[in-house]
Amino acid sequence: MLATLEHQLDRLARAGHADLLTQTRQGIEKEGLRVTADAVIAQTPHPRGLGSTLTHDFITTDYSEALLEFITPVQKTPAEALAFLTQLHAFSFEQLGDEELWCASMPCEIPSEDAIPIAEYGSSNVGRLKHVYRQGLKYRYGKMMQTIAGIHYNFSLPDAFWPAWQTLEGDRGSLQAFQSAGYFRLIRNFRRYGWLLLYLFGASPALSTSFMGGRSHSLEQLNSDTLYLPYATSLRMSDLGYSNKAQADLQICFNHLDTYADSLHRAIHTSHPAYETIGVNVDGHYRQLNTNVLQIENEYYSDVRPKRVTASGEKPVHALMNRGVEYVEVRNTDINPLLPLGIDEEQSRFINAFLISCQLGRADDLDDNECQRVGENHARIVNRGREPGLKLHSCEGEQSRETLAHRILDQVARTAELMDEAEGGNAFKRAVEIQREKVEAVELTPSAQVLTQLRDSGLSHSEWVLALSREHRRTLQPQLTAQARDTFTRAAADSLKAQLELEQAEQPAFEKFLADYVAS
Repeated sequence: MLATLEHQLDRLARAGHADLLTQTRQGIEKEGLRVTADAVIAQTPHPRGLGSTLTHDFITTDYSEALLEFITPVQKTPAEALAFLTQLHAFSFEQLGDEELWCASMPCEIPSEDAIPIAEYGSSNVGRLKHVYRQGLKYRYGKMMQTIAGIHYNFSLPDAFWPAWQTLEGDRGSLQAFQSAGYFRLIRNFRRYGWLLLYLFGASPALSTSFMGGRSHSLEQLNSDTLYLPYATSLRMSDLGYSNKAQADLQICFNHLDTYADSLHRAIHTSHPAYETIGVNVDGHYRQLNTNVLQIENEYYSDVRPKRVTASGEKPVHALMNRGVEYVEVRNTDINPLLPLGIDEEQSRFINAFLISCQLGRADDLDDNECQRVGENHARIVNRGREPGLKLHSCEGEQSRETLAHRILDQVARTAELMDEAEGGNAFKRAVEIQREKVEAVELTPSAQVLTQLRDSGLSHSEWVLALSREHRRTLQPQLTAQARDTFTRAAADSLKAQLELEQAEQPAFEKFLADYVAS
C-alpha cells in the first residue's frame, strides 16, 4: 500500500491539488441513552422540548425511546462539527430535567428487556414503518443489543477532488462511476486496516452485569456489578454487540458498487425461514416489516457503509444504484467516556488522514481468504487487542500488532504531512504521533485508561459512568449560546408541526403503504 499511496500523494502534490485533501466534509452522529438518577434506562417519552423524532433534522432517537441520537450537519472542519455537537448536547441537557445522558457505549442498568421502550414516531405511515422495523429487531435479535450506543463518522472528499483525481488516473468514464469506485477503494482498505481504529479508540472493555441478563458468556468479573475482558478494546464491536452472529452468513460484498448493491438487494428480498416463523401481522399487531433476511438495508451491521442522501421514500440501495456513492459512514467508533463529547478534534483529524490514506492506497479487491483474515483480526482486536505479544494476520503471515500498526501509521503519516503542508501547521502530523504513542504503550489507549480508572474508583461500571456523565454535563451545558438555544427551539417547534401535518394528511392504509414499500 505504501508505494501506491506515495505515488498518489506525489501526483496530487505536483498537480497542485494537495489542498483538496484538507477540504474534507465531515458530520457526526452520536447516540446516548437517557438514564435516571439511579443509572437505570429512562421510561419517559422523548422530551417534547427536543421536538419530533420523526422530522427533526438534528435530534432523533435510534432503537429505543430512551436512546437519543444527535446529528450534525455536514461541516467543513472537524472543529465545526464538534462545536455543533457541543451545542446539541448543551441544548438537550436543558430539556432532560433530572435525567442524565449516558456517556458510554455499553448501556446503563437495564433490569430486563421489558424495561427497554421501543422508539415511537407517531401515527403517520412513515412513523409506523420506523416503529415496526424496530419491533422486528426485537424479535430477531433481542432488545438488549439495540441499547448499545456509538458514534457514526460521516466523511467525504470535496466535489473538486474527483475530476482532478480522475484526470490524473487517465480515466475517461463517467465521473459518477469513478467516484463510486473510489469510495469503494476506500472501503476495501478500511476493512483491511480498520482494526487499528479499534485498537486506538476502542473504549468499551467493560459493561454492567445487567447487560448479559443471565445469558452465558466468557467475560470475567471485575466487581460484583461489572464484567470485562482484561485486554479487550471494544466489546461493543464484539459478538456481544453489533458484530452479530445472526448476520454472519450474509456475505455482503464490499468490492464494488454493483456487487454490493446486488448482494444487499438479494438480502432484503429473500425470505428467511427463521423469520417466517415470527410472522408479520399477528393478531392485528405487526411484528416485523417482512420475513426477509434483512427488513431494510440499515439492519445490516457493518463497520463501514457507502452512503448517499436519499429522497423521501427512497431506499438507500436504490439511491446508490441511481446516483452513486456520496460519502462513507464509519461505524466502528466507540463513545469515549473520558471525553465530554465522546470524541475530540485530534481523533477526528486522525480519522480523516486515515480515510484519505485508504482512499489513495492499494486498489485490489478483497478475496475470500483476505476477508477471512480481516474477520479474524477484528475478533482478536476487540476481545484481546492489548494482549502482550498479540499477532495479527497479514499478507506475509502472522506479525506482531506493533509491526502492523506502525506500518499503517507510516502510511497515514505521509498523508498527514502533505495535509499539514497544504493547511499550514502540524495538527495532522501531531494526531498521528499521538497514535504512535498508544502503539508503543498500550496503557495509553482509551480501553486501558477506562479499566484503570474504573478499578481505581472502586465503583461499578454503572456508578462510574453515571459520575462521568454528570461531570460532562457540568462541562457542556454552560457552553450553550443564546443563538443555538433559539435555533434549536425553533427547530423543535417546526418538527412537531411537520409531524402533525404528516399525520393529518390523507394517506393510504398502512397495509398498502407497507406492501408498496417492501415491493419497491
